[in-house]
Amino acid sequence: MKGSVIAIGAIAGREIAARLVDGRLEDLALAADGLAPGAILRGTVGRPVKGLGGVFVDLPDGGRGFLRQTRGLAPGKPVLVQVAGVAEPGKALPLATRLLIKGRLVILTPDAPGINVSRRIRNEGRRGELTTLAEAVLAGAEPSLGLILRSACEEAPAEEIAAEAAELRALAEAICADTSGSPELLLDAPAPRDIAWRDWPAPDILDDGPDALDHHGVREAIDALVRPQVPLPAGATMVIEPTRALVAVDVNTGPDTSPAAGLKAGIAAARELPRQLRLRGLGGQVVIDFAPFPKRDRAALEQVLRKAFRGESAETVLAGWTPLGNYELQRRRDRAPISDWLAA
Repeated sequence: MKGSVIAIGAIAGREIAARLVDGRLEDLALAADGLAPGAILRGTVGRPVKGLGGVFVDLPDGGRGFLRQTRGLAPGKPVLVQVAGVAEPGKALPLATRLLIKGRLVILTPDAPGINVSRRIRNEGRRGELTTLAEAVLAGAEPSLGLILRSACEEAPAEEIAAEAAELRALAEAICADTSGSPELLLDAPAPRDIAWRDWPAPDILDDGPDALDHHGVREAIDALVRPQVPLPAGATMVIEPTRALVAVDVNTGPDTSPAAGLKAGIAAARELPRQLRLRGLGGQVVIDFAPFPKRDRAALEQVLRKAFRGESAETVLAGWTPLGNYELQRRRDRAPISDWLAA
């Protein structure tokens, strides 16, 4: 099916939203168990941890998070934090003190002053209009409160932008004023359908009927994400296997083992890898063992990788080639692994 579709349904009683483009699954939003990225909490600062460059934070219901900073934090004092990612097994929840209060059109940034317009909005006249609108919304606010105008503002009516910004400003001010007391959840993470509405492009079709997931092949696509092997063109394959320490990716050419086939398989794998990591919910250290190809072509393959990961919502650091000829990258864990979610 041509065009974009957002399908919303449930698996094992838990909500799921899926985005498809031309019939191919491109993104997933899953109902989280417990605290999820985006939730804002009041925690209690613990003592700095030598060697880790951060501090543990006590959270509601006996939970524990970790902040990679200590400046301005006093043990035993309350602190406002936001869940910044998904915890690895047996580790504390990653937190941040820079709060982002997101809407579909704008983002409020307490303690990060200034007005920023999305770079995707290139019309200088429109950028000026949006800046003027933002200045009016922030009039009389604390100087530390900032506002980001998202790319969806380019076509949105001024009244709609102003209304959402005013609503989020009130929410941000209420949260920032609630700094005293024991650990407490102040703003829950968005549900899957809210993420779809807020962060994904407007679809050609929105389907939240009882058979949406089956009708658009979402369940079948999810079943494929649990299998390690990913088919590539010309009989090549990519095998993705998460371990406790890292995500191992092995690229094979199939029947043609020539260096040219190795380069073609590597390029295909590089283009597909961001989508696979996103849909599978995999992050942390990723090590790629490409099929053999001429060493002189490494720069070309790395250029394909950089282009493929450009625009990914999860922060990704492309570290480069190892002495043994593998390629390493680091991807922020922004969601639970799909295999864990299905097994829960």
